[in-house]
Amino acid sequence: MRMRQLPVLIAGLSLSLSAFAAAGDSWNIPVNVKKLDNGLTVIVSPDHTSPTVGVSVVYHVGMRLEPKNRTGFAHLFEHLMFQGTPNAPKGVFDKTITGGGGRNNGSTRPDFTNYIETAPVSSIESILWLEADRMKTLDFNEKSLKNQQDVVKEEIRVNVKNQPYGGFMWIDINQQAFQKWENKHDGYGSFADLEGASLDDVRNFHRDYYGPNNAVLAISGDVTPAQGFALAKKYFAAIPKRPTPPATDFTEPLNTAEKRIEQSDALAQVPAIAAAWKMPARGSRDLAPMAVLGELLAGGDASVLYQGLVKGREVALNVENLYGLTSPWEFDGPTLFTVFALYKPASNADTVLKGIDEEIAKVAAGGVDPATLKRVKTRMLANWYNTLESFMDRADTLAKLHTLWGDANVANQIPGWIDGVSSEDIERVATSYLSRANRTVIDRKPVARTAAVATPAAPTPVKN
Repeated sequence: MRMRQLPVLIAGLSLSLSAFAAAGDSWNIPVNVKKLDNGLTVIVSPDHTSPTVGVSVVYHVGMRLEPKNRTGFAHLFEHLMFQGTPNAPKGVFDKTITGGGGRNNGSTRPDFTNYIETAPVSSIESILWLEADRMKTLDFNEKSLKNQQDVVKEEIRVNVKNQPYGGFMWIDINQQAFQKWENKHDGYGSFADLEGASLDDVRNFHRDYYGPNNAVLAISGDVTPAQGFALAKKYFAAIPKRPTPPATDFTEPLNTAEKRIEQSDALAQVPAIAAAWKMPARGSRDLAPMAVLGELLAGGDASVLYQGLVKGREVALNVENLYGLTSPWEFDGPTLFTVFALYKPASNADTVLKGIDEEIAKVAAGGVDPATLKRVKTRMLANWYNTLESFMDRADTLAKLHTLWGDANVANQIPGWIDGVSSEDIERVATSYLSRANRTVIDRKPVARTAAVATPAAPTPVKN
């Protein structure tokens, strides 16, 4: 995600109460899908509660598909997408959208790169013209490349190298848990690899992965399906489809032996631990139960591990969960369920892991009581529907789900999947996946100090 501040527009945040009243506790968002002749998938989700619109363009490429010896290239390329085209020089994209009261951004994940905007509906044609323009080509030049190489390197310094814990809970843990390069390399990138990127690398990446047939365009907000499809055809239909590289096999089985790593951290004040397990595959019958189990274990202060480690045993200072770099629904290859915690200096990693194992064993043996399971599901459903209220987030969610699952209507199926998870499902996935054999652990310890220091607040895991 680009390091910049943009004006905030509250867009599409009002959800029609009649939508809930008509369907009880459920809410199906409208999803209309059409594919253009050039392979671009277009999704329109109308909602006329606000005269605003959200747009997302998702390309089916991310860190997992970047070239070898070019770690961090997918993220670098995301930055270059904002550096202008022959028709819209550098600065035009941002000025056009923010000048009209909107905001925009982009991010890179293992399996996709997304570009998002929200603005008054009067700006929709400008947004679509700009997105189509940079899908056609970019202003490939050495100055922009060098500038963004420096920007990304500075982002790494700020978010990783000069940050306590340095993203070890998603960068380092991946390098230890996975076997294949596509899954284990540092998606932020090494300075040497970033500096080695050439204009030919940039041109080839755009040619191979940024064609309309490798993209999904989603529009949500104050437009009708007919309007949305007509505008998509107007601005994108003339862009020719382009061949994409053959698919890569980056599947991996579950791990069969626990891996323990110890690291030192010169910036950390208290020790931290990351324990990660390989997740069920996307589309597996175990995916929804794993998502619910993750929430049960480490989703907030009421979670099993927070109550067991922070409140009960008083060995940890916090407990958080991560699903790789995305959500439990937005990945297309091997990923991890990770528990991250700061723990008290008087304790140790063995004690924290023993507490984690004991809490998981209780769930694996006895499942979860109906009241707790209902509470966990309710929290998950509330978070899911809250995400879909924002027009920009809704468009982005639909585009990402269609990119990864091949069906944007998964957005309307996920609540049912969550609601259908039983205590027996929870027991099964806890036993099958959260085993020691499938676990990778990093114990991150501060460099010894001579003076006592204050206990810090828990850091927010870096997500890009």
